[in-house]
Amino acid sequence: MHKADIPAGMHNPLEYAVNKRDAGTLEMVRRAIQHRQVMVAYQPVVQAASPDRIAFYEGLIRVLDETGRIIPAREFIGAVEETEYGRLLDCIALEKGLAELAREPWMRLSINMSARSIGYAKWMKIFNRALASDPTVGERLILEITEHSAITVPELVVSFMDEVQAQGVSFAIDDFGSGYTALRYFKDFSFDILKIDGQFIRGVAEDPDNQVLVRAMVSIAEQFDLFTVAESVENGADADCLAAMGLDCLQGYYFGAPTTRPAWRQSTNEKAG
Repeated sequence: MHKADIPAGMHNPLEYAVNKRDAGTLEMVRRAIQHRQVMVAYQPVVQAASPDRIAFYEGLIRVLDETGRIIPAREFIGAVEETEYGRLLDCIALEKGLAELAREPWMRLSINMSARSIGYAKWMKIFNRALASDPTVGERLILEITEHSAITVPELVVSFMDEVQAQGVSFAIDDFGSGYTALRYFKDFSFDILKIDGQFIRGVAEDPDNQVLVRAMVSIAEQFDLFTVAESVENGADADCLAAMGLDCLQGYYFGAPTTRPAWRQSTNEKAG
């Protein structure tokens, strides 16, 4: 890339490349929202002591690009999280997740959200309407908020938790240990579930340092009476190691990849046919 190709006022080629990439990502997300090409993929979270038993599912937002490929959130969420598109994606994820809970009374489901959506009128309208129409939905709903998002507006998160936990809704702190949370804030939150970031989980059976760190996080969870989930479990050795360390639940490709066509939907379609 030549300097002549870089717009005036932006002299850093890396900055220009990042901005150009993010602009392309925003356009992809905008198009997906406009054409209703946003979906939820479901991934099981299993009990560590009985991996054949599913504790709950996580609903993960996906969009289709212009070629029809399914794009996972990690490839676009960073570019849109602080924009209006981030709020709209949170609304769509919540709406689709709540609809699934209403259709499947046996299900417990976690949905990701940004703390910024707490003050977003459309998101709150969807949330309040669903809980008012079916009180059992709240008892089966888990809202996942990342460390980074929670610490951005801690007072808002604490207030929201206090209000809706009375309606049975649970909260999970996602990506715990990823480096954002100040522990002085942590005790002010009233999370129910602690999800340990995958960077500490992948290969943990062969990594004594990460074993020490995971045990420390499990100890924190026990102190605050939190349910623990290990993210990104990708093999049996790691699963066995984590179960031995006292993790409550495990999540990752070893137990099931996220899918937009979960088994219960296929069963329903077969019966209808």
